[in-house]
Amino acid sequence: MKRDPLAGRIPIILITGFLGSGKTTLLGKLLRHPGMDRAAVIINELGDIAIDHQLVAASSEQMTLLGNGCLCCTVRTDLQETLRELFIKRRAGEVIDFDRVFVETTGLADPVPVLHSFQSDGLLGAQYRLDGVVTVVDAVNGMGQLDTMPEAVKQAALADRIVLSKTDLSALEVTRKLTERLKSLNPYVSIKSAIQGNIDPAMLVNLGPGSAKALPAELNRWLGDGDTYLGKALKGNHDSAIRTFSLRFDRPFTWDSLNAALQTLTLLRGPDLLRVKGIVNVEGESGPVILQAAQHVIHPPVTLDGWQDADRSTRIVFIVRNIERESVESLFNAVGALAH
Repeated sequence: MKRDPLAGRIPIILITGFLGSGKTTLLGKLLRHPGMDRAAVIINELGDIAIDHQLVAASSEQMTLLGNGCLCCTVRTDLQETLRELFIKRRAGEVIDFDRVFVETTGLADPVPVLHSFQSDGLLGAQYRLDGVVTVVDAVNGMGQLDTMPEAVKQAALADRIVLSKTDLSALEVTRKLTERLKSLNPYVSIKSAIQGNIDPAMLVNLGPGSAKALPAELNRWLGDGDTYLGKALKGNHDSAIRTFSLRFDRPFTWDSLNAALQTLTLLRGPDLLRVKGIVNVEGESGPVILQAAQHVIHPPVTLDGWQDADRSTRIVFIVRNIERESVESLFNAVGALAH
C-alpha cells in the first residue's frame, strides 16, 4: 500500500499575532481543554504564557509536562533544534507521544522565516508538516496596528484562521470595520472571536489537508472556497499594496511547466509573494497536487490519492504585495503554452 505522505507527519500549527493581541491567553485556555492532552507547545518564554500555577508547575527545565498531560517547552536555541529534540525524545519515549505541535511566535515576528525553517531541515520535513497559521488580532487596537505596523499586516495576510480577541472590550462598529479590513487583506480566511481566549479547539486544528485521501470539501475549506474570488483583486482602503486573487487553469500543467512558473515568480518577486495555496492538475499524476509557498520558499508538493469529483481544473490562491493579477496569470499561461 502506498504510504500517505501527509498522515505520517506530525502537524504544526503556528500561532502568531502582534504584541498584546492575546496569543498566550488563547494558548492557556486551549491547553486546559481535555482534547489537547497530547499536544506539544513551543513558546518563547515559559513565564510569558498565561497558564495558572495549577496547570503548570514552576520548572527550570526546558520541557515541562503540564497538568493535563500536554507538553510545554521553551525555545532556548532555535526552533529547528527544539523541534528536532522534541521528536527524538518522543521516539525514545522520554516525552509524551504528542500528536500535534503549537508554535507561538513573538509579537514582532515575521511568520515567514518560521515557515521557512520547516523547509531547510531534512528531519523536520520528514517528520512534521505545516497544518496552518493562526493569527490573533486585538479588536481594540488591531486597526491602528494594521495602519502603522507592516508586521501586523503580514501576519493577517498569511493566516489560515484569524482569532479576534477582546471583542467584549471593542465597540461593535469598530469590530465590524476591523473584520471587513481583515477580509479585504485575506478574503479566504475564517475569522472567529475569542473572549478571554475561549474558543472551540476544533477551530485551531486540521487547518490544511491531513491525508492524501483529502475530500473536495476539505480542500475547498483549505483554499477558502477560492472560486468565490476568481477574477477579483480585492484591495483594502488602507492596504492597497496587498492583493488577493485566485486563478483557474483548465489545461493540465507538466511538472516542468509548473516548476518553471513557480521558479520564475519566486526569483523575480519572491519577497512580495506573501502566500500561495493551490490544487494543481499535473500530467501523469493520479490526483491533484497540493501547492504551498510563502515568499521565495516553495513547500514540497504532495500528490493526493485521486480526484474526488469531476472538476480537474487547477485552482491557485495568491496573496501578494504590489503584483498585478494579470502578470501572474500571463506567466502561468505562457509556460503552460510552451509545454504543449
